[in-house]
Amino acid sequence: MKYEVILYWSDEDQAYLAEIPELPGCMADGKSYRQALRAAERVAREWIAVARELGRPIPKPHGRRLMYA
Repeated sequence: MKYEVILYWSDEDQAYLAEIPELPGCMADGKSYRQALRAAERVAREWIAVARELGRPIPKPHGRRLMYA
């Protein structure tokens, strides 16, 4: 997966959260950093599969570096 993933701890959720900003609404959580990352990768694949099924555009991965260039 080439999309940027932002991982952080949430005291409110008592879990690590993983967001993929380039895929709107794509987010996952996990008890550990690695679990959250694996869950984010799975959810991103599902997000892309559903977008394809619905004929919606799939953003190309740019990452943070290019988003602010």
